[in-house]
Order: sequence, then structure tokens, then C-alpha cells
Amino acid sequence: MSCPYTTAHGAAPSDGTVVIDPMVQDLDGETARLRAAGPLARIELLGVPAWTVTRYGLARQLLVDPRLVKDIDAWELWRSGAVTRAWPLIGMIDAGRSMFTVDGAEHRRLRAKTSQALTPRRLEEIRPRIERFTEELLDSLAEHAERSADGVVDLKAVYAQPLPMRVVGMLMGVDESEHPMLLRRYKAFFSMLTPHEERLALLAELDEFYAALVRERTARPTDDLTSALILADEGGEPLTEEEVIGNLKAMVAAGHETTIGLILNSVRALLTHPDQLRRVLDGEIAWETVIEESLRWDTPTTHLLMRFATEDIPVGDVVIAKGEGVVVSYRAVGRDTEQHGPDADDFDITRPTPIRHMAFGHGPHICPGAALSRVEAGIALPALFARFPGLRAAVPDHEIRKLPVMTQNDMEAFPVLPLG
Repeated sequence: MSCPYTTAHGAAPSDGTVVIDPMVQDLDGETARLRAAGPLARIELLGVPAWTVTRYGLARQLLVDPRLVKDIDAWELWRSGAVTRAWPLIGMIDAGRSMFTVDGAEHRRLRAKTSQALTPRRLEEIRPRIERFTEELLDSLAEHAERSADGVVDLKAVYAQPLPMRVVGMLMGVDESEHPMLLRRYKAFFSMLTPHEERLALLAELDEFYAALVRERTARPTDDLTSALILADEGGEPLTEEEVIGNLKAMVAAGHETTIGLILNSVRALLTHPDQLRRVLDGEIAWETVIEESLRWDTPTTHLLMRFATEDIPVGDVVIAKGEGVVVSYRAVGRDTEQHGPDADDFDITRPTPIRHMAFGHGPHICPGAALSRVEAGIALPALFARFPGLRAAVPDHEIRKLPVMTQNDMEAFPVLPLG
């Protein structure tokens, strides 16, 4: 990448730009700096400048603004060649044609069949299978604890990570034997420690995997989302193979990563707030409230890349210039004191007002799997604490490390003692 904007990690640009740390060493501090920088802040992502939105009200406004589009060709840095496919985050933006990369009528066409597969009725139909997956993984968690010399188990590896992959794999028609491979590849794709050439190779391998799946389902359709996408004829025009692959690739990534973060962050929040946990276990406060407060307070997505201005957009005293990129920093939005009150930095499931957040986005591109993620967490969390009411963290909270991922709020591991 040829880019004149590069700033050494840790150095603060003289114009007040917030440099987003690829190693995610101080997420709370970074969130506070973004909020202090204003509703619309200048940021730097691995040498590339952009705007980011840090306030709830402004995010709601800009996420429905038709002057901000997903089309990478509207990005001046891309058109000029200042950013190329050598930029490590390009796969988050230029990931093939899918409902995540287009707007308007094309977006509606690509999204329609996926939305139909995740209706409330469909989610209730698959609930028993999610419950069965959950019970099987809780059994595995207990077995791992018994085999461990000190009883410590990584909650992420044994429970929070495989559950959403099983669910999204079931929906897509991906055989369970392929799940470990997909988890490894997506983890490497998101990680900032993965060499860029390896990341590009991973994308090619995923394309090949999904192309083979599409060919198989084209020849022998089944009752899964992959077959539904292949057979979709929304607007009288079937989806192309590229569009089916793009939707699958993005849905599997979003469908499991978000739910991993939701489950882990919720457990961590409750274990570090034992008084609130007790009120949940005593039945005073619903699990749905826990989930919504966790989504607000510790969003599964930290920074969502990226929309591009098709014309100058005035925002208060500043202007998003035509061709500039705009990120939404959902974690900062979740801590917005104007929306959530002066105690927005506190995890509090007893908040007196309804917990309104936008952890899953807003507007046409709102996450199509939001309801599914809530269902999974709504099953996984109470089942975990019902089986292990004495569950506690096995390390001090400050020792839990974040993965080096600039877009997802995920832990490296979460060692716990699953006690009855």
C-alpha cells in the first residue's frame, strides 16, 4: 500500500486524530478517547484516515443517509490508488458482491431471501436444535473440567465459539466436520497478526470452499439457506454464484463472530458484577435485559467498516468530503452519555429506562442475524448458569486479553471454573 498518512502506532497525530490500536491493548481507553474527540471524530486505521461516528443520535442519522454508500468505488483513496488490496483491512470492505457491499434495490434483492430464512417463525422452529447443541456443549464443558488438573476450562473454545458456528453451519448446510476449519480460517482472517499475503490466500480458500458448497447444493438442493439463496428469484432475477458465495461468506463471519462476543461479554459482565448476577439467578431480572445491557455496554462489534460519501455532507461545524470513508464506532456509541445517561460507562441491568442501543446497526443494513444472535444468547446464558451456578473466572479480570482484531470485540480466551 502506498499511503502518505501513516502514523507510527502509539503516536498521536497533531490534528487530534485517534489512532485505532490494531492490538486492542486498551479498548476502554480508546473508547473514551473517541468519545472525547466529538460526535464525528478523525481516526486512522493502519495508516488510512477516515471519519468515525461516536454518538447514538448521529449514528442513527448517518446510517440512513443515502449519500453514504457501501460501494468501494466511491472511496477516493481507493480510486486514486492510495489504498490497494495490500491494505490489511481491505477484506472487510471489498469482500465480493453481497448484501453487505451494495445499496438500494440491489441490497434489498440480495438480502430478501436471507431475511426470509431468519423470520421469528423459523427461529422458533430451530430453537429445539439450538437447545440440543447447547446441552451437548455443556456436557463437553463439564468433561473438560473433569479432565483438567485444576478444573479450569476455556469458556470460549469449549462453549461460546462452537455454539454459534454449529447454528450458522446448520442454517447454511455446512457439515459439522468443516466447522473447525472455518473457525481457524475466520480467526486468521480477522487477526492483525496474520501476514497479509496469508490473509488474501485465506479469502481465496474460503471462496473455493463456498463455491464447492454452492455447486453441491445446485446439483442437490436441500432445506438450507444455501439452497434457498441459489433458488431465489427475488425481483425476477436469480442471484449469481458470486452473490450467493458473497452472502454465505459474510453471513458465516457475522453470524458466529457477533454471537461469540455477546455470550462471552455477557458472562464476563455478570461475573464482575456479582450483585447483579444474583438478581438474575433469583429471577428478579430477565435474561433478555442482561443481553440488551451487554449489547449496549460491551458491543460485539467495535468499529464497522466502512461507508463512503458520494457528496459533501455537512455535520455540525465539519464536512465529510465527497469520497471520504466513514466508520461507525459502535462501542463508543454504546457508551454515549447523551443517550444512556451520565453512568453510560457502568454495566447496570437495573436501568430505569428501556435499554435502547444499536449494537446490531440501524437502517437498511441492520444486521440480518440480530434476532438469531439474541435467541442463541437467550438459550446459552441461562443454560450455562443453570448447569454451573457457581461459575467463576479463573484469572483476574485484568488478565483477560482481547484478540488483535480491529472490528470485533473478542477475547483470546476466557478461563473459567465451571462450579456447580
